[in-house]
Amino acid sequence: MPSSLCEALTNSSISFDYQKEDDWITSGKLGSREAVLVFRTNILNPKIRKTLSEKSSAQVLTDTKDNEEETVQCQEKLEQKESTSSEPSSKDSLSGSTQQKIFLLKKPQQCDKSDKLTFSSPFKKILNRYSSSDTSISSEGEEPASSSENKSRVLKTSQNTINIKLAADLSKESGYESIAPAKSISNTVVSEEDPEVTSEDDNESGTNMPASKLKITYKFHQTETKLLRKLFNVHGLTEVQGENNNFNLLWTGVHMKLDIVRNLAPYQRVNHFPRSYEMTRKDRLYKNIERMQHLRGMKHFDIVPQTFVLPIESRDLVVAHNKHRGPWIVKPAASSRGRGIFIVNSPDQIPQDEQAVVSKYIVDPLCIDGHKCDLRVYVLVTSFDPLIIYLYEEGIVRLATVKYDRHADNLWNPCMHLCNYSINKYHSDYIRSSDAQDEDVGHKWTLSALLRHLKLQSCDTRQLMLNIEDLIIKAVLACAQSIISACRMFVPNGNNCFELYGFDILIDNALKPWLLEINLSPSMGVDSPLDTKVKSCLMADLLTCVGIPAYSPEMRSHYDQKWSRFRSSSCQRQATFPSASQKTKKSKKKGPAINLNLTGEEQRILRNARLQYSRRGGFVRIFPTDDSMQRYGNFLDSANGIPISTPNVQSQTFQTPIIQHNYNQMLHQNLYSKDGRQKQEDNSEADRIWQYERALETDSEIPFVKKPTVEKCEVEGRRLRKVMLKKISNGSELTPFQARQTFSIYLESVLRRLTEDPKDNHEKIILKFLNKFGGSVKPPVMFRNMQNIKVASKARSAMVAKLLGDFLENYKRDTEAYVDSFDHFGMIPSSAYNQFLMHAQESDLEAVLTLHTNVTGIMPFLYNRCGLSVPPTPPIPSGLHGFLRALPSMVSSTGINRELSKYDGYFKSFDKEKIFL
Repeated sequence: MPSSLCEALTNSSISFDYQKEDDWITSGKLGSREAVLVFRTNILNPKIRKTLSEKSSAQVLTDTKDNEEETVQCQEKLEQKESTSSEPSSKDSLSGSTQQKIFLLKKPQQCDKSDKLTFSSPFKKILNRYSSSDTSISSEGEEPASSSENKSRVLKTSQNTINIKLAADLSKESGYESIAPAKSISNTVVSEEDPEVTSEDDNESGTNMPASKLKITYKFHQTETKLLRKLFNVHGLTEVQGENNNFNLLWTGVHMKLDIVRNLAPYQRVNHFPRSYEMTRKDRLYKNIERMQHLRGMKHFDIVPQTFVLPIESRDLVVAHNKHRGPWIVKPAASSRGRGIFIVNSPDQIPQDEQAVVSKYIVDPLCIDGHKCDLRVYVLVTSFDPLIIYLYEEGIVRLATVKYDRHADNLWNPCMHLCNYSINKYHSDYIRSSDAQDEDVGHKWTLSALLRHLKLQSCDTRQLMLNIEDLIIKAVLACAQSIISACRMFVPNGNNCFELYGFDILIDNALKPWLLEINLSPSMGVDSPLDTKVKSCLMADLLTCVGIPAYSPEMRSHYDQKWSRFRSSSCQRQATFPSASQKTKKSKKKGPAINLNLTGEEQRILRNARLQYSRRGGFVRIFPTDDSMQRYGNFLDSANGIPISTPNVQSQTFQTPIIQHNYNQMLHQNLYSKDGRQKQEDNSEADRIWQYERALETDSEIPFVKKPTVEKCEVEGRRLRKVMLKKISNGSELTPFQARQTFSIYLESVLRRLTEDPKDNHEKIILKFLNKFGGSVKPPVMFRNMQNIKVASKARSAMVAKLLGDFLENYKRDTEAYVDSFDHFGMIPSSAYNQFLMHAQESDLEAVLTLHTNVTGIMPFLYNRCGLSVPPTPPIPSGLHGFLRALPSMVSSTGINRELSKYDGYFKSFDKEKIFL
């Protein structure tokens, strides 16, 4: 008779789907406080998921049969001890029953302590070859292998991946054979269409993941969601809507409300720190850096061009211009994507009451094949006290479409002087790379491709990257004091907040980097294969590094009931000295030894820093490093380690009721101790530079599902137009929602035509309409009167198209507030009108808008019926583009004369001044 232990082996089991939980949980066992989710990019592709499923299933069958054979042998041995005769077990019957559950995995238990039944995870072996990280991820949170071991593993891994192009072949094709090995990251290519991919498939695959079983949730708020939602869905996270704050991760594109921050539970994560606008608002950023320049010396913080905030510092700007003449670049203080930016030769050309940030224009930028370029690098800050900064190994290099020319006549050209993708994409000469492996093709490169390009030209790329690291660290140090104060006041737990910043950096022809701005929520748009490759790996590595706790609903409920939310630094980080028993007690946890003289809070900080580093993926930790305290220690307060950005009286420190602790000093001493008992970190300068220069490698595609579109039929569109015109003539009207829909689609047609076949008169009409309409879309000063730019060009058309695109974005967002829940009496039925919009051409839309406006005398696509300042409806001429020609007259001109008059001085000086830079 078999023993109870072997009976439990064959009958009682833990069932998993083909994904093994240990492959998606790291830093601790499932159920522990340290356990966090693992995110990988390879499973974003359904074909890869299918391949992993099939390989895992086949291997599971083989391993299950082997385990059953060992189980039978164990049973026979035990039965022989109890009786001299026993019946043989039927191995075939066991294997036959297993085949019916090909995706179920039975976890064997031990028969004896000295004779264990081992189980090898085929799925884990497969995933290791597809890992989105170049460092090992340990389930126990131990330190990764040394950098030399990582390098050899990277090269070995890149040769074993399936359906990819080898890094050596890629290097040979690019002409960089001996520059650097390829990055071992499971990178991705965007696919325009794939009939096999559906959003339901993503959700279905996520149901087998540990996050789905643990009911891990996320929430979006005013942010781009395409890539993030796909990443979350395939990993099993569930989205929560509305005012529900029962989330594990909150991803927002704007600053958070402080009430949400102060009520966060220990397991919740948000992607912003309070008061992060100290870094992301241009005026605040420049003021913080200027304060450090006065306090610590200009030579230490010469990282931004000379800058003034208008209108407060208008006189200082004039004085600076008289000393050093030259062009100045004018930017709104709180805008993005190149909106409202223009360049002037003299401060006299800037409107007097313009609220903006004016910086010295760098006239000698680094150019690639004659095109100006700048960098977008991604910086992750996981903590401000202690300060922990990561720089992602790959970034984006953006090139201007028009070749650079320093002549003053070209200052108006945004496609020459601005590298923003949101502007240059409208230029007809803009080149998009169609292959993610082409990292140095078109007007968007990768950072590693730029470094290899510069290295071939004998440039010192090592010093360039060290200077970029130094620029990032000093920019964070300049703004950290206010953010630390807000974190101590509002953040209840040290792990609640993290933030990904987008640093825009310009390199001059002497290879000196200059900080242009810091973006609060860098774009996660996936408009090209190269974008998808970089950003998908970036987000997967970020989420793994930050660590979303893998807590069960019961654990979360326990924290919700027991957690007391701290509201001040005295409560959050109470200074407690270790007792005698704590000093003598030995730690049983695996990993590097922990200094027993540390307080409980310091041990938590040290352990979290090590766990984050062990799962950092493609992120490079640039602070702290082995020499960070030597280089930046003078900028930190000796008592509490907080960056000092305000002059203090001698011996004055932060007045707090607790004993001051220098967490930066403590962390550096324990991570880079010379003591042999403590393991040192391995992010040396040579390792960091090597990681920046190696090339990205592509092994799988990420197909994004497009909304189903119906091919337009001109014949059907004309037929439906006659029906709609007849209904309008008979007294039917468009609802506000229908009118705004029609106007939006009509402007999209105009925008498409403008970029493909620009017409000078249409550009002037659109610009005049946008000037009069006002709102958040404000054309730059140079574009508020097209008569001042005599030459028609592709760049001018691109700028007008960019302005129209920004207007459409805001217009569509406002249209979402209009909903037709039912068909109103006297209105056109929604179903019939939607059918018309499906097939309508630009001429059809224009005919309907023209007739509706002339018959009803109202303009619901621009104004509400109850508006107080609705202008009279102008007569709309018939014929082609008649509605477009009448569009500017539909906007009220009240106050426009005063608005335009203040630019007269600028226009006159622009016509007169022809200065060579």
